[in-house]
Amino acid sequence: MNLNAEVIVGDSRETLKTLPDKFVQCVVTSPPYWGLRDYGEGDQIGLEQSPSEFIEQLCLVFDEVWRVLKDDGTIWVNLGDSYAAMRDSKATPDSLRVGEGTKVNAAANRNPVNPNAAGLKHKDLAGIPWRFAFAMQDRGWYLRQDIIWAKPNPMPESVTDRCTKSHEYIFLMTKKPSYFYNHEAIKEEAKTVPSVRDRSSERYQDSFTGGRFSEGARTFGSDDMKKNKRSVWNVPTSHYKDAHFATYPPELIHPCILAGTKEGDIVLDPFSGSGTTGEVALQNGRHYIGLELSADYAKLSEKRLTDAVGMLGNVIIRQERD
Repeated sequence: MNLNAEVIVGDSRETLKTLPDKFVQCVVTSPPYWGLRDYGEGDQIGLEQSPSEFIEQLCLVFDEVWRVLKDDGTIWVNLGDSYAAMRDSKATPDSLRVGEGTKVNAAANRNPVNPNAAGLKHKDLAGIPWRFAFAMQDRGWYLRQDIIWAKPNPMPESVTDRCTKSHEYIFLMTKKPSYFYNHEAIKEEAKTVPSVRDRSSERYQDSFTGGRFSEGARTFGSDDMKKNKRSVWNVPTSHYKDAHFATYPPELIHPCILAGTKEGDIVLDPFSGSGTTGEVALQNGRHYIGLELSADYAKLSEKRLTDAVGMLGNVIIRQERD
């Protein structure tokens, strides 16, 4: 199969409008986190002064995603949280995520946050992921699951008044109550063999005359020694060697793409970054469309996508912004 990958350079709030209705099967993405990083790209999402402003800008993107997503499609959104603080040169560790090669204080310098104006107190956890999830519900999306990304190797933190943060969320959302979801493709290894149990014949039921249990024995577990994938995913953090900013690991989004698509389907990432979503999509026989604000990041992803698509595929970087 000849696979195609295209990265469109520009603000996803605008570039999404260039895509046809009901065009993609699945969206896998990690939007910028509120107030944590400055990517140096003008009117970028993530530098808003309050959580509500940030959530509104994200939802504007996903309003357009609704249009381009097929009715039986799924979206998988990885979103972390942040703490409210005056993010300046004297900021506490709670106010930003230090490291990962990003401009940790530039975001505060360009658009400082006033915690009181945002309805938050200094050192409050902002609750960004759930604010986003509930806002999406209000806009008509079905919130089907909150998946916990548990990190066995979290970034060290010097805080002494709370635990080190070692998880983020992935939200599975849909347009309809019924949608394409291949649970068989992402089953996990089971540790126990199938067992047979007839609860109605067990001794503690001797004096029970009601109909609490169905008649006959039931088999628990499957013959293929697989179990339905759980909602806590233990995946170590990793970095793409050529990127100077944080990326999510391919292992994290692999099950999203396998469960949400068939071979030949189109996967979209409206915050493409270094192209992790595209790499995994192409490696599994799916086409890819990425939207990226930064021309530098789009260029960075070109080699990665070209390697993933193979000799018979096509990779296009298209400039939509001035």
